[in-house]
Amino acid sequence: MHAVRGIQKALCRHAGGIVRSGIRTYVSRTQMKKYGGEQFEKSFGYCSVVEADNKDPNTRVVDMRSDTVSMPTDEMRQAMAEAVVGDDVYLEDPTVTALEIKAAEMFGKESALFVPSGTMGNLISVMIHCQERGSEAIVGDKCHIFKYEQGGISQFGGIHVKVIPNLKDGTFLLDDVMTSIRTDDIHYPRTKVLCLENTHNICGGKVLPLAYIDKITQFARKHGIPSVHMDGARIFNAAAALNVPVSRILENVDSVSCCLSKGLCAPVGSIIAGTDRFVSEARRLRKALGGGMRQVGHLAAAGLISLEKMVLRLVEDHRRAQHLAQSIAALKSPFFTVDLPGTHSNIVMIDLQTDRVPPEVFCKRLVSVTDAEKTHLGQSVLVRLFPFGNHVARAVICNNLTDEDIDLAIGKLQYFAQELQH
Repeated sequence: MHAVRGIQKALCRHAGGIVRSGIRTYVSRTQMKKYGGEQFEKSFGYCSVVEADNKDPNTRVVDMRSDTVSMPTDEMRQAMAEAVVGDDVYLEDPTVTALEIKAAEMFGKESALFVPSGTMGNLISVMIHCQERGSEAIVGDKCHIFKYEQGGISQFGGIHVKVIPNLKDGTFLLDDVMTSIRTDDIHYPRTKVLCLENTHNICGGKVLPLAYIDKITQFARKHGIPSVHMDGARIFNAAAALNVPVSRILENVDSVSCCLSKGLCAPVGSIIAGTDRFVSEARRLRKALGGGMRQVGHLAAAGLISLEKMVLRLVEDHRRAQHLAQSIAALKSPFFTVDLPGTHSNIVMIDLQTDRVPPEVFCKRLVSVTDAEKTHLGQSVLVRLFPFGNHVARAVICNNLTDEDIDLAIGKLQYFAQELQH
């Protein structure tokens, strides 16, 4: 309990008080491990909030594990404090209503709904498309819905899942979709929805081409798939990369979920959007899943700033990701590299070329500092990456990071590349 209070105290006090780094004052790595248990060690132990082995107060930490670590801006914090709120379950919160109207307009959909998380947004969306018992959803083998949402559409929705291969660019072969559509046979479930993901996380932030989206949605309808849902957690990154309005990407999909708390920097929340009927059903299902919130306009206020202002700066994240990727490729290290043409947005996948440096070892080394390294670089630099599969470490760029941070990370990686040569 003492550790929990310390975390809350350090995270909740900001302007003029204890900032995020103040966690060091209250919570040790041991306490974090005790509080989080095995999951802490598996997921975050190698790059935790507290780097116990480093005592240098001037250490620079470049956190590129995920854009989920993005922090709300000062303007967001002010808007949250001053938000006009009401009971959203009673439809009395004007700030939430404003957010939902704004999102629906941007997405080109009739209505939108604020939900606590992207996982809930995908769950609600797919469950609405699969309300009939015996329904089946077609999903990719590398998609977030299949890999990282605990099988929720099956666990809670009773929906059968048909898994087809994602290609390296996040797309599907139309032949694979075709062979997955169920015929009207009493032995089979009924195909109800095809799920796309854009940008595609596991595939390295790949952006689905507009021509592909148009083609596959038309294909789905032609061959009897009633609905297409897009997991658009980073859909605004896709729009920024393609330089088109997000509504153009979503023109032919029936529903979308969009995360506000990744590159858009809001502290909490996602948006789902579709027809008026879809959102009416979604509101009921959100309540059943425990997602109906009361004076939630305090969170929606940050979401409004996400849509009004943070969308416009995503190109900066992409530019920094390109700089990082180009610099890693230029090292020509036999130990790690990147697929430069495959870096489409704010995600950089570092491909580890040999078994000598597994992802966990690679990431742990980057959050440690040797005396020789400190002398060479002129300061202590910790770079947090995420081990992603058997041969990949992932870097994700967000609003927290500056050009200087990226250059510091590049310097650290250059030093590590030289270190591996010896």
